[in-house]
Amino acid sequence: MSQTNEHIVKSFDEELNTLKTTISLMGGLVESQLTDAMDAFRRRDAALAERCQQTDLETDQLETRISQLVIRLLALRQPMAGDLRTILVSLKIASDLERMGDNAKSIAKRAVTLNQLPEVSIVNGITRMAVLTQQLLAQMLDAYASADLERAMTVWGRDEEIDSMYTSIFRELLTYMMEDPRTITSCTHLLFIAKNVERFGDHITNIAESFYFQETGEHMIDDRPKGDASSTQIVHLDPED
Repeated sequence: MSQTNEHIVKSFDEELNTLKTTISLMGGLVESQLTDAMDAFRRRDAALAERCQQTDLETDQLETRISQLVIRLLALRQPMAGDLRTILVSLKIASDLERMGDNAKSIAKRAVTLNQLPEVSIVNGITRMAVLTQQLLAQMLDAYASADLERAMTVWGRDEEIDSMYTSIFRELLTYMMEDPRTITSCTHLLFIAKNVERFGDHITNIAESFYFQETGEHMIDDRPKGDASSTQIVHLDPED
């Protein structure tokens, strides 16, 4: 290989590494957003909630940076095969991470509103669901960074756990509202917070599927595990209540 070609290959590899590093940086930022949002929610900390909302601007900027890197690589390098998949998948992963940032921002906003309302005991259930979600996000990002497809598929299979927890929370909140209409405002905000956490799980699953395509060149044919039955839930109260 000529010295010029060696330089081109080295430069291309460096740009690919920059792209992957930026994805990992964005993922770490989203992790911190979710942590801050849930801590603000749990502690009723308005200042922390505001910081989480401000962090979302950085997340958006990183997505823009990733888009710029992808355009440059496609325009100047004309990648093929695995390199092309890596570049295109980066756009999809960045999009999912950006949506997670929006979900965290939404949690933070509602946490501020909930500070002005009576606390409902279901908060602990939502926190437990968020802890599992945080663990799965960290594992998925580690799998991406280390090119560990087996680990990514393990994470992919656990989204059902988040869905099941959300369904339980959904049903419990409906029961609270029906038994005591005074809790309707608080419970409605809690429902949206729980849904935003559940959406984190969906985006993690999307990233796992994108990563699978990157590594294999094939789309997953298995149906993703789902445990969210909230759309079919009907709560009946005892007429004697």
